Amino acid sequence: MTAGGAKPAGRFPIPGIEHLKVLIVTDAWRPQVNGVVTTLEMLGRELATMGHEVRYATPEGHFTLPLPTYPEIRLAIFPRHALEKIIREFAPDAVHIATEGTMGMSARALCLKHGIEFTTAFHTRYPEYVHARFPFVPESLVWWWERWFHRKGVATMARTPAMKRELEAHGFRNVRLWEGGVDTDRFKPMPDASLPFPGPIFLYVGRVSVEKNIEAFLTLDLPGTKVVVGPGPAREALAAKYPAAKFLGPKSGDDLVRAYAASDVTVFPSLTDTFGLVMLESLACGTPVATYPRDVMLDVVGNCPAAALDEDLGAACRRALTLPRELARPFVLGHSAGASTRQFLANLQVEQPQDA
Repeated sequence: MTAGGAKPAGRFPIPGIEHLKVLIVTDAWRPQVNGVVTTLEMLGRELATMGHEVRYATPEGHFTLPLPTYPEIRLAIFPRHALEKIIREFAPDAVHIATEGTMGMSARALCLKHGIEFTTAFHTRYPEYVHARFPFVPESLVWWWERWFHRKGVATMARTPAMKRELEAHGFRNVRLWEGGVDTDRFKPMPDASLPFPGPIFLYVGRVSVEKNIEAFLTLDLPGTKVVVGPGPAREALAAKYPAAKFLGPKSGDDLVRAYAASDVTVFPSLTDTFGLVMLESLACGTPVATYPRDVMLDVVGNCPAAALDEDLGAACRRALTLPRELARPFVLGHSAGASTRQFLANLQVEQPQDA
């Protein structure tokens, strides 16, 4: 396959390249609503705008089974044969394996079998997620498995400098920075946006699941209304436990932009995320952010004048109410989708060392 199929990644001069064929392999895909899917869709659009050709290999078209405890996430069963056909016919210049599920495992095995170089990305803290769901599974065991999965790639992409340092501390090699960006054409202020609830409105956007630490937000003594946007296995239980909060389910497109723009503060309570794209989406819509001052959040919004970071999440929420909304969007314009995509492309050229 190497001679007539996929070409090794990282063997082309990025500054002069005009057309690359990039295969993105992912277990996370529509109809899932999460930061990984949003990031990969944005990446594909930006790559196409730059003149590159992108193909996704996803669970679509495969027989799938629900992931235990996450029934909305479906894993492709025995996707290897179909994936091998995609690689042979598409003959990609670069293979990027975005996730560690059955699609990612099959792509990894095929690349190793046929001598195809590939890159990976660390989007999800599975050691913490697995331990939160199954406390009898030690995090150290999952970290061992993560090192095994990523170590054969020519590069593992981390979303923030803090995440890069953490992966290296766990023994990952060839970690390269791929900072996130936001589509500022899609996410922008809506001056007339409103929600039919008493203000001020504190918004959470993301998966409604135990590892997202949502109850740290829902238990806060705040004025106005708490609004939760997103799907997830804990939604019904939390809606019953916190009847004053408004659980609106998943939203996308203009409906999601309207929810951001109509809110007074977007609250990001997660302690396990590797990036936190929703914070940039909110700021792009002109809405301040409240979160914890942990390393990842400091990397993403620590210097933002429209973000309040405090170990007391309630204090951060109340301070965010006082921050000028007009300072939110200008900060995000420095974190564009185009800049993120150019960094992704540079990571495919692995011969040149990257300044940490």
